[in-house]
Amino acid sequence: MDPITLSRLQFALTTIYHWLFVPLTLGMGWFVAFMQTRYYQTRDETWRKMAKFWGKLFLINFAIGVVTGIVQEFQFGMNWSEYSRYVGDIFGAPLAVEALLAFFMESTFLGIWIFGEGRVPEKVHLASIWLVAIGSNLSALWILLANGWMQHPVGYVINEANGRAELVNFFALVGNPKGWIFFWHTIADGLAMASFMILAVSAWHLLRKQNVDFFKRSFQMGALVGLIASTLVFLGGHTMGQFMYENQPMKFAAIEAHWETSAPADFSILTIGDLSGKREVWSLRTSQLGIPGVLSFLACNNFDCEVRGVYDIQAEYEALYGPGDYIPLMVVTYWTFRIMMTFGFIMMGASAFFLWATRKKDYENAKWLKFVPFGALALPYLANASGWILTEMGRQPWIVQGLLKVEDAVSPNLTTLDLLISLIGYTLVYGALAVVMVKLMLKYAKAGPDAAMHESVDAAPALVGADD
Repeated sequence: MDPITLSRLQFALTTIYHWLFVPLTLGMGWFVAFMQTRYYQTRDETWRKMAKFWGKLFLINFAIGVVTGIVQEFQFGMNWSEYSRYVGDIFGAPLAVEALLAFFMESTFLGIWIFGEGRVPEKVHLASIWLVAIGSNLSALWILLANGWMQHPVGYVINEANGRAELVNFFALVGNPKGWIFFWHTIADGLAMASFMILAVSAWHLLRKQNVDFFKRSFQMGALVGLIASTLVFLGGHTMGQFMYENQPMKFAAIEAHWETSAPADFSILTIGDLSGKREVWSLRTSQLGIPGVLSFLACNNFDCEVRGVYDIQAEYEALYGPGDYIPLMVVTYWTFRIMMTFGFIMMGASAFFLWATRKKDYENAKWLKFVPFGALALPYLANASGWILTEMGRQPWIVQGLLKVEDAVSPNLTTLDLLISLIGYTLVYGALAVVMVKLMLKYAKAGPDAAMHESVDAAPALVGADD
């Protein structure tokens, strides 16, 4: 119950809660933009209904995401002032660009899309939703570049006079490969999450034989994009793992409970260690089942390369940075990786099955459909949360890899009482927001496309089709 632990818990609460909404916003925006485009191309009223209906869910998610995201930035000054003092010149740059460029861009054009139909030319109205989708993803890019710098700091010098890290190469920060791998992984994840949301809601309506043609079209679209996106998530994760092997070897070793350096290195099928994460009790590895070197392949794309173990890296870090414990909490990194990976594979298999199943004209009568609404919602959220817990816990004890430890980044004047009050307050407020958000999403998801059309700002007949 010390200030460092409570500050970490508070930031974890606000970050995980906020990130529940971000991927859905990133993915759903592209879907709505595509549906709006198809309507203007074909004048098929079903596409317009789809844009309105899925756009309604997109707007609810967007609003809650904005509210919860603002809180995070305040915490850098309140809970992590030493972090802000030390790296604020660098970390603040991408966040400033995100707020001044991307956020205002998406917010402005979102208003035009909501209220502009029939009041602005069709091309402007269509462009507005595409700019919302682009702006949302640009917003994510700048935030991920900031996080990528924390994982792989580049383009900086340490000013010995004031004891701060200072940015000397903005283009190195912008071109940081860690940030771009994050971006690839996150955008694909957003499309996957939106796809599975569409699959879940569509299956719920199909089970009740409501707007069957509408939701069969949505279901097929969700299955196709879900398969492509979940595959891209897998490929992005593999690329991230290889970058991690080169630049964050301790994290790479920790997610596999790889204690001793070896070549070739075997993949852990099941490892049981003590709760401290410092000692292996029992392990089952791929070599015992006849496929040696799998971990080497994940690291280097060959089955023979050397993978350094936790103990060797710990000794190296002690020599570089001084005495200390540089091993992450391995029980967390090991299992979150496996949860993320397992659910990711299930998503790939499920979306492939759904796409295959849509070849049958009457698949809305299939018995398996009743499992889709809950399962399709749970899978991406569990995989997403596990992945980010792994990402952030895996670099402990660093808040900026190799530069600044978490224990040195917390605000010096915080007390346990201060943090208990704010943590309880955030928990209550976020819990209330969660109830409101779930009720709103359920209400409008169950209401169907006709309700979304009724509540929308419809164009006057004389203005529909105006393009001047």
